[in-house]
Amino acid sequence: MPVSTAEFRNGLKIEIDGEPYIIVEFQHVKPGKGGAFVRTKMKSLKSGNVIDRTFRSGEKVDVPELEEKTMQYLYAADKDRVFMDTSSYEQLSMSEQQLGESISYLKENMEIKVLYFKGQPINIDIPMFVELAIARTDPGVRGDTASGGSKPATLETGAVVKVPFYLNEGDVIKVDTRTGTFIERVKQ
Repeated sequence: MPVSTAEFRNGLKIEIDGEPYIIVEFQHVKPGKGGAFVRTKMKSLKSGNVIDRTFRSGEKVDVPELEEKTMQYLYAADKDRVFMDTSSYEQLSMSEQQLGESISYLKENMEIKVLYFKGQPINIDIPMFVELAIARTDPGVRGDTASGGSKPATLETGAVVKVPFYLNEGDVIKVDTRTGTFIERVKQ
């Protein structure tokens, strides 16, 4: 079912040249001369590449046939990651390349959404916030406070984030997966 450029909004998924995209930004432009148009910035759901594209006002584009399945992350196997469908118990293997940056926040037994396009898994949607333990960081020093600076910390999944000086190895923290930033320490 096609949608018109008048219905564009951030987060809308559209299909261009047989590939699914998500609209990151859009702007309706009405110049003094000529017809109105819509300038968009879109991210490919398959490759993660961001492209700019201009559409004539009122132009129609297709909505991709996407399906979301809830799956559980099981384990890493070489350069692949194995997931299990929580309803059918079927297993799915996806490559590091397919998973992109989200791979650094995957923790065993974590529930995620896998996005399917025309029956093929193309992307995963991990939770916005994850709780992970600090695996390696320099030890805190007496006098370090919450308002001090920050230091790099390697998390149990291999992701590296900046954390306040007072945090130590073994502490569990909440991380924003969209930006890769420390949010807060989690009480045990």
